[in-house]
Amino acid sequence: MREIIPGKLWLGHAADVRNVDAVLQAGILAVVDLAIEQVMPTFPRSIAYCRLPIIDGQQSSQGLLRVAIESLVAMLKADIPTLVCCGAGMSRSPAVAAAAISILHGGSSDDRLREVTMGYPHDVSPTLWLEVREICTAMQRKHQ
Repeated sequence: MREIIPGKLWLGHAADVRNVDAVLQAGILAVVDLAIEQVMPTFPRSIAYCRLPIIDGQQSSQGLLRVAIESLVAMLKADIPTLVCCGAGMSRSPAVAAAAISILHGGSSDDRLREVTMGYPHDVSPTLWLEVREICTAMQRKHQ
């Protein structure tokens, strides 16, 4: 689990989200879980848990992908410390985080993805990223 925005946003993978003690110790209050292939973890009632099972690059997931980005934007706007996770933490979670950061703080989604993944292993699905960019562009227009 790694902190992207101090005290506000973390990215992780399936093992990170199952480590409930580490999540709680970090001060995380919400989890956006994008993994379709993982078993849902059990959190105490104090944690908001949003499971949006997304498959990399599947058009059928586009509605859920939009909701994931919108949810993360809302949580960050509300200053809710949030962990975004997926199976390996290398595709869906950095893509959704980059989109949310781009919508909230400006800058291109491509630049934000480079910032989020810099120095860390990543493997963002090109098909997924095209979908995320489309959603991000539409949301940026709406928030202007």
